[in-house]
Amino acid sequence: MRIGVLTGGGDCPGLNAVIRAVVRKGVSVYGHEFVGFRDGWRGPLEGDTMPLDIQSVRGILPRGGTLLGSSRTNPIKIEGGVDRIKEHLAATGVDALIAIGGEDTLGVAKQLYDRDVNVVGVPKTIDNDLSGTDYTFGFDTAVNIAMEAIDRLHTTAESHHRALICEVMGRHAGWIALHAGLAGGANVILIPEKPFDIDRVCEYVESRFRTRYSPIIVVAEGAHPIEGQMELQVGELDAFGHVRLGGIGEVLAKEIEKRTGKEARTTVLGHIQRGGTPTAYDRVLATRFGLQAIDAAHEGDYGKMVALRGTDIIRVGLDEATAELKTVPVSRYSEAEVFFG
Repeated sequence: MRIGVLTGGGDCPGLNAVIRAVVRKGVSVYGHEFVGFRDGWRGPLEGDTMPLDIQSVRGILPRGGTLLGSSRTNPIKIEGGVDRIKEHLAATGVDALIAIGGEDTLGVAKQLYDRDVNVVGVPKTIDNDLSGTDYTFGFDTAVNIAMEAIDRLHTTAESHHRALICEVMGRHAGWIALHAGLAGGANVILIPEKPFDIDRVCEYVESRFRTRYSPIIVVAEGAHPIEGQMELQVGELDAFGHVRLGGIGEVLAKEIEKRTGKEARTTVLGHIQRGGTPTAYDRVLATRFGLQAIDAAHEGDYGKMVALRGTDIIRVGLDEATAELKTVPVSRYSEAEVFFG
């Protein structure tokens, strides 16, 4: 077989580990050939390819980002996009496609499968918000990066007696904020799943100052206040219809200063969470996903996504994997609230 590989959506640590595992096992065990499509769905849409063999994947395991490049191209929104992809797959002799990505990339994969394209999905997102899998690779690295930043913020906050806000990624799901906040000893964690009460946040801030320690607030970029409490700016939309977020940390800092009289500063981690070398956990999980993905493609088990359940890698339908986002349940957030203030 000749198998295409692409990485779509936001980059994250561990993508190269998947590519390496797919190619190494696909070539050495099954004797398949591979072609890489550049920059997500733009690659098969425009027929932009690169060679992908064992030599090309040597040394990429510890590297962040993706050898293939990525983009947020949405071929479903482009007139004739699906037909163009099918034409280019046929022209390059590709029998099957392994798509590595999050909700948007795999949502496209599911629609292509419904239109007779042989696709296998691999779940990738630092947000850990894909249903069907317990964890996605990239999440552990992002959490550790955020935790290290929070550890450093504690010391400078206490030196200057300031409230420090750490804004992390998380559009609709607060998994990074929850895990990094708990691990880093944050005094308040704000997530998209639960609108926050700014008055209550300020009470936590003042309570922390009374202990002669300075408060650390961890906020997901998609967190928002109870309706009517604060004005938030709305950004432009991307190719998949998502609002570009960012800025909640600065809004919080201004409100906290105004309401408590205490200095507040914001650190926005942004793309730092996506970059750099993956943790050991993410390297292993990504490698296992890649090994199982090439097995599925070899067996012709298309329309599936490899997923982690407990410690096992299983296969679930792309429809199940993209049906809904996996958000933080109330019970998990309640565990964190014990440490607020």
